[in-house]
Amino acid sequence: MFAFISVLCPNRQVARSEGLDQTAGAAAPTSGITVAAEVSLAVAAKASAENFPVALRVLPRRWRAHLTALYGFARLTDDIGDEPLPGLPPAASPETVMAARLKLLDDLQADVAKIYDGGEPQLPAIQALAKTVEQCGIPRQPFDDLIQANRQDQLVSRYETYDDLVKYCELSANPVGQVVLYIVGAATPERLRLSDNICTALQLVEHWQDVAEDLGNGRIYLPREDLAAFNVGEEDLAEPAAGPNVIKLMAFETDRASALLDQGAPLAGTLTGMARLAISGYVAGGRAALKAIRQGGYDVLRRTPKPGKAATLAGLVSCYVRGR
Repeated sequence: MFAFISVLCPNRQVARSEGLDQTAGAAAPTSGITVAAEVSLAVAAKASAENFPVALRVLPRRWRAHLTALYGFARLTDDIGDEPLPGLPPAASPETVMAARLKLLDDLQADVAKIYDGGEPQLPAIQALAKTVEQCGIPRQPFDDLIQANRQDQLVSRYETYDDLVKYCELSANPVGQVVLYIVGAATPERLRLSDNICTALQLVEHWQDVAEDLGNGRIYLPREDLAAFNVGEEDLAEPAAGPNVIKLMAFETDRASALLDQGAPLAGTLTGMARLAISGYVAGGRAALKAIRQGGYDVLRRTPKPGKAATLAGLVSCYVRGR
């Protein structure tokens, strides 16, 4: 989720909370919303330190502000799900950590609900998001879906079928593209459908790049039905290099993600100007990552395939000009 929106955000802070202790070893917070606020503060610090592609900083200022708010929400949600939480002892059991994360996600969802229920959000990132929601007319469902995706990350580490994985992508990736379309004033049913194809494909590509890293974190996104079809066991994914069956599996998954990305790419052709540029950047990034996987011989275990800047830029120009 965070990877998608980061390519559209400027290098600036998301939100800055007031009165929170920023020093290491601060006392444990007294409530879930305070923990979330501390995580929100950490998000702001990260955002101010990260560098984003210069080419997309030419987006209109009104969009940059809203994309920054979306980034703040997406990063906060991801960090609650993945990063160390303030106030938890180092020796906390996995069950304790998971329970804390799920509670924080509930608190986050309750704070988002205040935007739509007439309340006043407490978290700085959600306060910033409220302005974007109001000005862009964004419905609540995409934000609820993103939070639900992070809940699922706490509970699910394997997917039986490709359809199961796609349903996860509908929660973890598609909402980002939907919100972006609302921000640029281009959300129509057909565009949302095309965007969903792009975002699901991009999420799949990210998983195929990160097979080794995900395994190290206890997660496998390759569907079990595909592992079985290509006679690949989980132990094969732990090898330092991909064997013949893993390579065949990754070629299959790469081609399937590529086809889905191509199905969504005509979205660019329905847009003009900076909106067309932004969507072309999404598509180009995915295609460049797919190219990197192929150029690496589909061996995603030896090293993580990284798209080249030249390939990404060339793809952006091609998608922008051709509209697909």
